[in-house]
Amino acid sequence: MEMKRRDFVKSTAAAMAVQRFGFGSMGANDTLRVAVLGVHGRGKSHIKGFQELKNVEVATVCDPDRKVAAERAFEFEKTYGKHVKTETDLRRVLDNKSIDVISIATPNHWHALATIWACQAGKDVYVEKPGSHNLFEGRKMIEAAYKYNRIVQHGVQLRSSPALQEAVQKLGQGVIGKVYLSRAIIYRWRPSIGHQPDESPPPHLDWDIWQGPAQRRTFSRRLVHYNWHWHWDYGNGDIGNQGIHQLDMAQWGLGVQLPQQVTAMGGKFLWHDDQETPEALTALCFYPEQNKMMEIAVRHWCTNEEHGIAVGNIFYGSEGYLLVRHYDTYETYLGRNREPGPFRKAEGNHYANFIEAVRTRRKSDLNAPVETAHYSSALAHLANISFRLGRRLHFDPQKERFVNDAQADQMLRREYREPFVVPDKVTS
Repeated sequence: MEMKRRDFVKSTAAAMAVQRFGFGSMGANDTLRVAVLGVHGRGKSHIKGFQELKNVEVATVCDPDRKVAAERAFEFEKTYGKHVKTETDLRRVLDNKSIDVISIATPNHWHALATIWACQAGKDVYVEKPGSHNLFEGRKMIEAAYKYNRIVQHGVQLRSSPALQEAVQKLGQGVIGKVYLSRAIIYRWRPSIGHQPDESPPPHLDWDIWQGPAQRRTFSRRLVHYNWHWHWDYGNGDIGNQGIHQLDMAQWGLGVQLPQQVTAMGGKFLWHDDQETPEALTALCFYPEQNKMMEIAVRHWCTNEEHGIAVGNIFYGSEGYLLVRHYDTYETYLGRNREPGPFRKAEGNHYANFIEAVRTRRKSDLNAPVETAHYSSALAHLANISFRLGRRLHFDPQKERFVNDAQADQMLRREYREPFVVPDKVTS
């Protein structure tokens, strides 16, 4: 069955927009139907997060692994007493006119294309971090969201914490003086993935759909399900996994986007396994025009904490420093004696914020709009490029290209596999 987005959009997108959204906002009592793509790991949280909101219904779970999809459907019926439809091919989900929202928790290499296709199909999108697998894709996601007037939320839930919103406000007000440096801390317990041979894919897995935009390769258990994070074809290492939360927080607190200089180094020091991405990575991003700098530290396995933080951020200013612990807490310490200053702990509901914006049709209501998906993910991509090339890079934030560096520019995007192609120009 041929299911390209172009033909679908031309015939139905405009009609769907009028039918579902009219010319104004959705009513608060209108039930929104959600489809969750990718339900092995993070997708389980998406199911729970949306199903427990008022007037929101998870109607479909989609995964190229039929066994995983069936497990989630069984759990869903047991928990909520309702049936949920299962699919293996996300294109069939996008063709379903009854679905309002697409929630994407697939491997990274599918995030951007699934977002673009969903926008073209008239759906609103909640997309996990990182928004993109490479820098080129992030810009295309922004273009799609605006061209098709869709609501797109990036899954960095710290943006919905009232405490961290307050922290950023106080940084801007000078609570720690002039802010000049941030440190993103990404210390996770990541074990060896061992060695796994190439083999035939299991019968319950649609390996072609799973690979999607990536070039075709032989199946191996070293790639699925979680281990894809540590392979360049599908993931971005931990800087592009857990690290996106901390990179997003660093940009937000510093008030910056893309750097003009980036350098990174690291490597594999512990495991002689199939993992391609580094176990330890240190990167620096420099913003000479704002006179600010960002430090990024990724470490696996046994590690200490910094100021009691294993996952979080530190902001340094002329009058003190501010700590961000995980997703919902900030503390300040002021002066030479590190006197405790303002602090707060408060969780937010990122799914609820997204649904509110879907109903109002106002992108300004989003705590983490599509632009955050591009800029925070881009930091990981730039650092990875510097690491893989083994040298410092100069970047033009306006052109989103490297400065006189054709070799580095080639790594800003990937070669796509038909028909799973992120287009140069997002059109219908």
